[in-house]
Amino acid sequence: MGWLWAIIVGFVLGLIAKAVIPGKQHSPLWLTTICGMLGAIVGNAVARALGVEATRGIDWSRHIFQLVAAIIIVAAVDALYMATLGKRKQQRAGA
Repeated sequence: MGWLWAIIVGFVLGLIAKAVIPGKQHSPLWLTTICGMLGAIVGNAVARALGVEATRGIDWSRHIFQLVAAIIIVAAVDALYMATLGKRKQQRAGA
């Protein structure tokens, strides 16, 4: 059940990150989900390092760290994805 929950959280975080980032992102949904999962892991690590890993009630600070990490990761991975995809298109056009 832990993996299923991680995939669901990653999917939601990735979609929110894509919605927040201005412009169109071209990365596929599976890559966005993985980036969201990585954002959750990084956000949890930051929250743990700052001592806000677990609080009473809803852990809003931890969720904010996760979302910020997911936004940064989705933006960076999408830029890399487009750079790689752009190079492939140029190589196909030249061949």
